[in-house]
Amino acid sequence: MKRGVGGGQLTDSDVYLGEPLPCPQETKDMAPKKAKRRAAAEGGSSNVFSMFDQTQIQEFKEAFTVIDQNRDGIIDKEDLRDTFAAMGRLNVKNEELDAMMKEASGPINFTVFLTMFGEKLKGADPEDVITGAFKVLDPDGKGTIKKQFLEELLTTQCDRFSQEEIKNMWAAFPPDVGGNVDYKNICYVITHGDAKDQE
Repeated sequence: MKRGVGGGQLTDSDVYLGEPLPCPQETKDMAPKKAKRRAAAEGGSSNVFSMFDQTQIQEFKEAFTVIDQNRDGIIDKEDLRDTFAAMGRLNVKNEELDAMMKEASGPINFTVFLTMFGEKLKGADPEDVITGAFKVLDPDGKGTIKKQFLEELLTTQCDRFSQEEIKNMWAAFPPDVGGNVDYKNICYVITHGDAKDQE
């Protein structure tokens, strides 16, 4: 049996992303002000990591890395502009980027990024969340995304789809004759299941 600080039993919540626990002497000598500064340096809210499992945290880290175009550990306005450009959306207005940056209380490091997602996802309808993610890729609000664009994103970014997965997706959600994919239908099926499956 593992023993923690003060002789108590260790639990999974005692481990913070694989970092060792402070030794008893360190904890005893740590003044309240020093502890507060340490918590602030870790991003202010360490319990944000308890909202997600390790797989989700890793996926958020990959997304953060994709957006942090200059790899300085902070997402800034230029990172957002470059990310939009990489997705084919050029000439994003400064006002739009400013509005996105104002959603954070300060510089957007990974902990702040994770906290922002935690706040957005808390109490939200999963269908709305998924639809919102697709809407980022649909700036004109048409309710559709070009098949070629979506396929390129799914095969080149983060958790990449295999050719078999792409084939299965197009079989389940065939694009229209113009090559447009109805993402609202995809969101509905993801969150509610396919009507055919329920028969």
